[in-house]
Amino acid sequence: MAFAIARTIAISLTYSFHKTSTILPLGQSYRNPILYTKYSFSSSLTMNNQNTTTTTNCTTDSNPTTTKTVRVVIKGRVQGVFYRNWTVENARGLGLKGWVRNRRDGSVEALFSGNPDSVNEMEQRCRRGPSYALVTGLQVFPSNEDPGNGFVKKSTV
Repeated sequence: MAFAIARTIAISLTYSFHKTSTILPLGQSYRNPILYTKYSFSSSLTMNNQNTTTTTNCTTDSNPTTTKTVRVVIKGRVQGVFYRNWTVENARGLGLKGWVRNRRDGSVEALFSGNPDSVNEMEQRCRRGPSYALVTGLQVFPSNEDPGNGFVKKSTV
């Protein structure tokens, strides 16, 4: 006489991803708020082997990241001297998101978003500009604008 034993194992996996963003009022100065973003991931694995249930929970909190976003207006001899292309190369090299464009008044405008140290470095580089530029003024404004993905050159406005 032969018989078979049927064994049923049920596996259940649940997970969730949370993003919490807070604007901190004080950054490098009162004019530069910093966006504090916290990511967390949690998962639960349940295995039910007939009469035995095993549950494993895992919660991970990533290191908090800060993002600084500023809009910059650069004045001087900044058009016709490779300034926008130079800005794109430098911003991408620093891992920043945002854009750069010429303005009809002869200035160049840019949005930089990323690690606060990288944004500060880009601000300093913009004060010098490429070799043929002559920067006479740089204005920096905090911004809540969405920088998009990557760093791009926009049309004149």
